[in-house]
Amino acid sequence: MQRSAARRRTRLLGAVCATAAGVALTLSGCGRDTGPTGPGTPTAPVARLGYADDLRIADAEQRLVTRCMAEHGFRFWERRGPSLEESRPVGYVQDDVDWARAHGYGSRIMAKEDRARLRDPNPAYRDSLSASRRSAYDTALDGGRSAPVLSTREPGGGTVRKQSGGCTAEAERALYGDPLTWFRTDTTAGNLRPLYVGKLLHDPEFTRAVRDWSRCMGRAGHPFADPGAARRAARDHAAEQSTAEEARTFAAEVTVAVADARCARAVSLRAVGERREAHYLGRLPADLLRTLARYDRLRRDALTRAEKVVPARA
Repeated sequence: MQRSAARRRTRLLGAVCATAAGVALTLSGCGRDTGPTGPGTPTAPVARLGYADDLRIADAEQRLVTRCMAEHGFRFWERRGPSLEESRPVGYVQDDVDWARAHGYGSRIMAKEDRARLRDPNPAYRDSLSASRRSAYDTALDGGRSAPVLSTREPGGGTVRKQSGGCTAEAERALYGDPLTWFRTDTTAGNLRPLYVGKLLHDPEFTRAVRDWSRCMGRAGHPFADPGAARRAARDHAAEQSTAEEARTFAAEVTVAVADARCARAVSLRAVGERREAHYLGRLPADLLRTLARYDRLRRDALTRAEKVVPARA
């Protein structure tokens, strides 16, 4: 099953992702706040969804696919993924000390997700079907080889295509409305980072806050230039570890992550980053800002529909 592009990529709004000298920058908000504002913003900001809302939409999509596949005579197991707490975005700025103390940078959560993917019963179920039933399964799930292909342009100029059919398309239609409108809007919203993130990475206020964070970490005994470097170091270990080795590396990860969160809070790194992100987002061309507003509206509509399909995660 093709996952929604919104979940294949890190969310843009409230999250900046970029690569500079091999460092990934991500500022992930975890609550409801408002969209970008600034000179040239064509519409009033729309309240953004939090990660719990995203999770509920994803759960609803899985439930709708499961129901649709049953109508076609096939089984489909919902992939619910990690818990609500475990699903919290871990971005470039992670300033929740309690979460860091429990989960570090989330390495055990990622390992848990990897194990769940390996145990996904859907591929094995498909493989157990006869050739004709496998073909029927594929057609029911995503339209098979004859499914229509949606196409749109990225803001940077590339072309993105997506096969859209079967129960996957029906689930998206039930949540987002017209599949092509959603695909175009989602693709644009998810590919705006290269248009402004370079400016953010060199923004004087933001880089000053990162330097303050680095000095704080140095005083705590963790000499890292930025949060990305701290995270890479904490996760740098052998792929295969014994139980004792994993326990030691996780303890070291937690130590660094807790210091990271404390220093991020001490220098208000998240607040500075989100404020400067909003500054640059608000100066994107008006047509892109209108697309971002449409993206938020489509997702809020999807949440309203999802609330009728599945309960919120506890």
